[in-house]
Amino acid sequence: MNILENLKWRYATKKFDKTRKISSSDVEKLKEAVQLSVSSYGLQLYKVLIVENPEIREKLRAASYDQAQLTDASQIFVFCNYTEYKNENVDEFIKLTASTQGIDEEVLKGYSDFMKGTLSSIPSEGYKVWTAKQTYIALSTLIAAASELKIDTCPMEGFDSQAYNKILGLDEKGLNAAVIVAAGFRSEADEYQFKKKVRKPLDKLFEII
Repeated sequence: MNILENLKWRYATKKFDKTRKISSSDVEKLKEAVQLSVSSYGLQLYKVLIVENPEIREKLRAASYDQAQLTDASQIFVFCNYTEYKNENVDEFIKLTASTQGIDEEVLKGYSDFMKGTLSSIPSEGYKVWTAKQTYIALSTLIAAASELKIDTCPMEGFDSQAYNKILGLDEKGLNAAVIVAAGFRSEADEYQFKKKVRKPLDKLFEII
C-alpha cells in the first residue's frame, strides 16, 4: 500500500522552502482529490479558498500568531464551512444528482424531503459545528493526496477565525474559516522532518469487540 509509505513520509511541516511552488497541474490534482472527498449526504457544505495573494497572506499570518507557514508555503487552503441551513443547498444537490445520473428530480423528492427535514431540525449552533466537522474530512483527503505527490502540508487550527472571516469577507457569504492547510515543500532547515513519527501502538489504538 503506497499510501502507508506516503503517510509515513509526511509530517506537519513547520518550515517551508519559499522558493518552491506547487505546479498548476498538481494544484488541480489536489482540488480534484478534495472534490472527491467523503461528505455527509454528499452535500459538501463547505468551500475551499486557495490563497496565493501575498498581501492577503501577510494579513492572515498576523491573524495566525505570526506563524511563518502562512507566508512561506506555496499555497494556503482555507476550508470554510456553511454557517446557516438553507433549503437551496439541498435543492442544488438534488439538481446536480439528477443531471449527473440522468434521472428525473421527482425520483429524488423523498430523499430531498428527508434531508431537508433532518437538517432544518438541527439547532443553529449545532449546524455550524456539524458543517465544520465536514471540512476536516476534506482536509484529511487533501493531506493524503498531497503526500502521494510528495507535497508537504501543515494542517493548522492556530488562527483567529473571526479575523480570517473579516479579512476574506466570509461572514457576508455565510461562511466561516474552520481549518487551514499550508501546502508546499519542506525546507532543508526544518528539523521536524528528521524526527521519528510518534503514534500510539496498534494494540492501544484499536480494540476488537
